[in-house]
Amino acid sequence: MWKSGLLSALAIIACTPCWSAEPMHRSRIGDHVESFTLDNCYGKSVSLDDFSKAKAIAIVFLGTECPLAKLYGPRLTAIQEQYADRGVQIIGINSNTQDSLTELAAYVHRHEIGFPMLKDPGNRVADALAAERTPEVFLIDHERVVRYHGRIDDQYGVGYSKERDAKPELTIALDALLAGKQIEQPETEAVGCHIGRVKQTVPTGNVTFTKDIAPILNDKCVNCHRKGEIAPFTLTSYEDVLGWEDTILEVIADNRMPPWYADPAHGKFANDARLSARQRQLISTWVDNGMPEGDPNDLPAAPQFAEGWQIQQPDQVITMRDKPFSVPAEGVLDYQRFVVDPQWQEDQYIVSSEARPDKRDVVHHILVYVIPPGKSRRDLRQTLAGYAPGSPPLQLEDGIAIEVKAGSKLLFEMHYTPNGTATEDLSCVGFRFAKKADVRKRLGGRLAANTKFEIPAGAANHTVKATYVARQDENLLSMSPHMHLRGKSFRYDVRFPDGREDTLLNVPNYDFNWQLKYILDEPLTLPKGTQIECTAVFDNSEYNLTNPDPSQPVRWGDQSFEEMMIGFMDTVPVKDEF
Repeated sequence: MWKSGLLSALAIIACTPCWSAEPMHRSRIGDHVESFTLDNCYGKSVSLDDFSKAKAIAIVFLGTECPLAKLYGPRLTAIQEQYADRGVQIIGINSNTQDSLTELAAYVHRHEIGFPMLKDPGNRVADALAAERTPEVFLIDHERVVRYHGRIDDQYGVGYSKERDAKPELTIALDALLAGKQIEQPETEAVGCHIGRVKQTVPTGNVTFTKDIAPILNDKCVNCHRKGEIAPFTLTSYEDVLGWEDTILEVIADNRMPPWYADPAHGKFANDARLSARQRQLISTWVDNGMPEGDPNDLPAAPQFAEGWQIQQPDQVITMRDKPFSVPAEGVLDYQRFVVDPQWQEDQYIVSSEARPDKRDVVHHILVYVIPPGKSRRDLRQTLAGYAPGSPPLQLEDGIAIEVKAGSKLLFEMHYTPNGTATEDLSCVGFRFAKKADVRKRLGGRLAANTKFEIPAGAANHTVKATYVARQDENLLSMSPHMHLRGKSFRYDVRFPDGREDTLLNVPNYDFNWQLKYILDEPLTLPKGTQIECTAVFDNSEYNLTNPDPSQPVRWGDQSFEEMMIGFMDTVPVKDEF
């Protein structure tokens, strides 16, 4: 009946899984930086002594695949241009064992890096400075003494991107240093990926990549962490993993990867993405033992992914607009919406749909809604197709279909995540149709929504509720909580006509970056009159770092600086309709 959901994951920022921050082990302020000589990506030697006349030098550790390094590369170039006449020099250093000179050169060209980019074999300079992340800044004065250490600005944190203006901490430090003043905040927490260091541990033990780790990655990670997909680095081979092990351990320990936010105390879900306790232990043991590769004969077959349509050849393909949309190299883009007329002159019964991104490395999610005939706004209950990294297409069986009335239009809701390189996208959706005579049941999009709320300015725990009442006997298939940047938690509670009550889904730490569809392991029958109450909690305080403006009350609206409160659900009738 239900082969796969409309959408298994929505993500606003593809790269959030791979960066983090941690307290510094000790202050670097006042440390003296010894001279070093490294080759740039073209093999030319560059020495710190070459910049002896500089009044200030910002040494920045960068990686070619770290999403923050991609975003900050152009910003650092802009800072170099802005401060060059004032005697400032930026030097980029790549210490990652997993980044080759060829990849470093490609990074320089792709992101138009306007400062020296040097390779640090064996992470010698990174070790001397005790650098840990990419990007991470060491600002030194004319005497080569560290005066500022940390991040470039505070726009990004663990799993979020600030909607408010970022505090330009590096340039604030530069201005103070050049003016001979004390830097008010000389040290900040560096946010980014772990530097991939050369490991000193000799590989030992029976836990190997080929036998134990590759199957886990194939099952839980490779769907997104492969070439051409939105994840920031690939995990399809032993060589791919080397250098990323510290980051992998960190995001697993923090429960950020794989993304899954349901409280395990409530409900069983077919698409539960969590690693088991045994899988976590295997990965940890493997890294601790020096990451032995193992017997090549133990390596499982690589998972197969469709290169073309995952559904059968569509009966109709519709592009989101008549020309590509230009995605900038950086910045935060709000949702882009495009209305298309599919020219449906008669009612359509959709049994398969697939939203296909044109540029997978910047398309983070696609939702295709119905705008009913004669209406100007979308019907939130009718979502025809969805895409997010790793999500399957919609494929309905056993005579189940989505009914769309003649004359309807489609609304493409697109969310893009700039990755440091400007590009153009022209995504599309494909549909397969059934004849009405072959349809037994219609898939229904249900929702518990509240559009009349107001979240007070500064409120840290504002509760909003909404209730859905089943008007017929139906089977609940999935639930998808939806809020925007102030969303804090979301819960679905059911009350049956006979008085029984239960919690169907609890998401105690809602993450706008990863809005998941939770597909029930087994459909739940909702007798007529069953009530599903959704409870959402919002944080409109200054302590919510993603909050665009905590000084203002917030009401319902489409854009992320506004808010929504919707408990989406998919159901089918218990009895045949046709």
